[in-house]
Amino acid sequence: MLEKLTGTFSDIVRRIGGKSQISEKNIEDAVEEIKIALLEADVNLRVVRRFVNATIEEAKGEKVLRAVDPGQQFIKIVHDRIVALLGDERQELRLKGPDTQSVILFLGLQGSGKTTSAAKLAARLLREGRKPLLAACDLVRPAAIEQLCVLGEKIGVSVYREESRDALKVAKNALVHAKKNGFDTLIVDTAGRLQIDEAMVGEIVAIQKALSPVETVLVADAMTGQNAVDIAKTFDEKVGLTGIILTKFDSDARGGAALSLRSITGKPILFIGVGENIDDLEPFYPDRLAGRILGMGDIVSLVEKAQETIDVKEAAELQKKMAKETFDLQDMLDQLERVDKMGSIQSMLDMIPGMAGQINEEDLDTSALKSQKAIIQSMSKKERGNHLIIGPSRRKRIARGSGTSVGEVNKLIKQFVKTRQTMRKMSKNKGMAAKMMGMGGLGF
Repeated sequence: MLEKLTGTFSDIVRRIGGKSQISEKNIEDAVEEIKIALLEADVNLRVVRRFVNATIEEAKGEKVLRAVDPGQQFIKIVHDRIVALLGDERQELRLKGPDTQSVILFLGLQGSGKTTSAAKLAARLLREGRKPLLAACDLVRPAAIEQLCVLGEKIGVSVYREESRDALKVAKNALVHAKKNGFDTLIVDTAGRLQIDEAMVGEIVAIQKALSPVETVLVADAMTGQNAVDIAKTFDEKVGLTGIILTKFDSDARGGAALSLRSITGKPILFIGVGENIDDLEPFYPDRLAGRILGMGDIVSLVEKAQETIDVKEAAELQKKMAKETFDLQDMLDQLERVDKMGSIQSMLDMIPGMAGQINEEDLDTSALKSQKAIIQSMSKKERGNHLIIGPSRRKRIARGSGTSVGEVNKLIKQFVKTRQTMRKMSKNKGMAAKMMGMGGLGF
């Protein structure tokens, strides 16, 4: 998301950032462009006015106009103002210690991604060493309970469910179950509606009073723009929110919700949903998003993504294989799957300084990676371990099994041989090898 907004801000950064002298007119023109870009991104009008007024006031001061590098000083002001809009600092979940139960209450409208986000958060907390329990208290939407159970099984997290139509009773019993069985975090998935109504609000308030949650989290759809802000404001007035999860952040949404929510509601964005995979829930860092909006990238998040996908022992083992040239097609498949876990190529490009908005998603050919995975997955274990035994007849079988052509199978094997030779050379250069390992082995 944010491509158009990032494109406009990047142009301003390039034009103003390198100037050794800037005038009040330069500042006014740049701020006017920023104002139009924010309005087109569906940012709340009151938020835009505050942003513009504060930026102009600070940028026209002596500190900027007489600075050694006024262009860069102006860009810093814009960056800091965007960070302030987004919430200044990362807000962590306020969880209790492992010896007592922390309840997180999820609420939101139907279609916002509430149930999926509950499972994503449970998976994240599990990786962090906590013992979460999911409570299926959405008794309104058909298949909501089943969906949560399927997701729970997928991530290895227990789901508390009952054949009951009383959500309050289910929630209370879930907390008792959590206490008896040593679950330190209870994530309660409540019922949504197509719109906010008194029945839904009454049910959520009753559950909230009974469970005393440490966090009452709204799950909102980034694609709904200002509607997400209005929904958050209404829920906060009626229930009282402590934070927000913004879903579908990888969509073509314009960004108005993210840039307006904190200013209008006063509540922090805790996490953003950046894809359909269970790992695609990221902590929300205002300063990092501000950098991406300005086209400065987000290398810290990119490196963190890479580090999450590769184990230190695996990296050392891989380096040994590279040096001895025993790296095989199974290893290549493992690396391709690690790239997949890091998210879409577009999202990774957006984190690289200067790349955001430069390449359209439709111009990226990701089909080659899928074909490569399919080809290797169609090989037997023996073939993956020794590419030399893959003769003409085996190549025909692999092509049929993967839905590709013999030519594509030949091309993959040639590429694999070349990659293995390159890796051996790189392994002799310890600095280069360490760099590659630090980036999750992205040598393909």
